Amino acid sequence: QTKARWRQQLEQALAFDLTHLSLYQLTIEPGTVFYSRQRRGEVMTLNDDRATALYDITQEITGLAGLPAYEISNHAKPGFECRHNLTYWRGGDWLGIGPGAHGRLTKGGAKWATRQHRAPSVWLDHVESDAGHATVTNDALTAEDQLAEALPFGLRLSEGMPLRHYEVLANKPLNAGLLQKLESEGLLTTNNNILKVTDEGRPVIDALARYLQS
Repeated sequence: QTKARWRQQLEQALAFDLTHLSLYQLTIEPGTVFYSRQRRGEVMTLNDDRATALYDITQEITGLAGLPAYEISNHAKPGFECRHNLTYWRGGDWLGIGPGAHGRLTKGGAKWATRQHRAPSVWLDHVESDAGHATVTNDALTAEDQLAEALPFGLRLSEGMPLRHYEVLANKPLNAGLLQKLESEGLLTTNNNILKVTDEGRPVIDALARYLQS
């Protein structure tokens, strides 16, 4: 999409007086038609400059429409934020039941990651069997695993991530030197013991999360 075309399409969508809107840039996943077309040489994704330009337009238009971003790709009128989304971005528990569903459950003081059979027919066969469920994996997550999920998820939220959440999972405070460096570069803030990315830091959240966990 061009900048003009994206602006037009987004304004057209917002004209429906929406309360919530999810806007994701294209990610190429193996096993999809897009993946096959890309392997044949088609240019399927935007370069970084064009993608950033469209993202900036998105923040401008949704903000003016009263649907600011409460997460990097999700926008809502105040009070209409998706509770399910907030649960996993905040590191809460959820139960994954249907075909291909993932879950995170706290049991016995440990955090467990569950995954269901992906194929609906296989899933149903297992549910109707003596086992009565289609859970493929049920693994206890280490503190390091939980931190690897919590950091990028928490940084995606406009409300940020409590530093205490990091300290509990890492069993230590964030490295003061790293924080000072990233704050001086204008990528992060730590006001009121909440770790937040700035507008400049949003495009590189995954890199920031890896850097903070190193």
